[in-house]
Amino acid sequence: MARGRFKTTRCGMNGVEAVFADSPHAFGRHTHDQFGIGVILRGAQRSLSGRGVVEAEAGDVITVNPGEVHDGAPLDARGRIWRMLYFDPAALADPICALTEGGARNAELAHPALRDAAAATRFLSLFRAMIDPHGGRSEIESRENLLLLLARLVERRHQERAGAPRAIRRARERIDDDPAAPLSLGELAEIGGVSQFQLLRGFSKLTGLTPHAYLVQRRLQRARRMIAGGEGLADAAQASGFADQSHMTRLFVRAYGMSPGVYAAGMS
Repeated sequence: MARGRFKTTRCGMNGVEAVFADSPHAFGRHTHDQFGIGVILRGAQRSLSGRGVVEAEAGDVITVNPGEVHDGAPLDARGRIWRMLYFDPAALADPICALTEGGARNAELAHPALRDAAAATRFLSLFRAMIDPHGGRSEIESRENLLLLLARLVERRHQERAGAPRAIRRARERIDDDPAAPLSLGELAEIGGVSQFQLLRGFSKLTGLTPHAYLVQRRLQRARRMIAGGEGLADAAQASGFADQSHMTRLFVRAYGMSPGVYAAGMS
């Protein structure tokens, strides 16, 4: 794969995507609606995570939780090479339940960057099995690698996160219900019965993003799901609330490092 390129592919396990990346791309703040687990193969990066700013270098495991605001930039102009697996939450529900004795709702990938050679080895074995389900590796081996990897990464939260004020929850739920709908800050504030400034402050505290940035991420996630499902790029852009396909493309590249067309080719 040429330097500066991304390749994505659908895996044999339902709800899992694999990403091959070799790039100096600096990602802006964004979120995924999936769990992400990967390994840096060359180079290093610095990134914001749910636990603050972290650095990862070759051999380190990197992770992200659904909805976690993060970014990422290489530490030098050479960029970095990495591999990632993105799991829909449903794909990890059973394994995490098995590890936490039913406490999946209070579990998370606790290490945004982790130097753990055993976990990195497990990940690379799992990655190979995921992208080549007919490569002679058994389903048992794949399941073992997944469970043993998660055992090193998953932790129960020590306590539930404090409940968000009802007004902010209602505004977030309004965006989640239909991200493509045209909304104004005034409308969202009115839904919660708070001032626009109170909404901005409370929303950023809850999600790590302003209402507009959160709306953009939800639109990108909808577009990504539609493209993975075979929808055309223009249709996905329109249905997700973007002004046009080029508008979606600019934001998609900024968030994911690849164009919607490249992503669509990997999912076909």
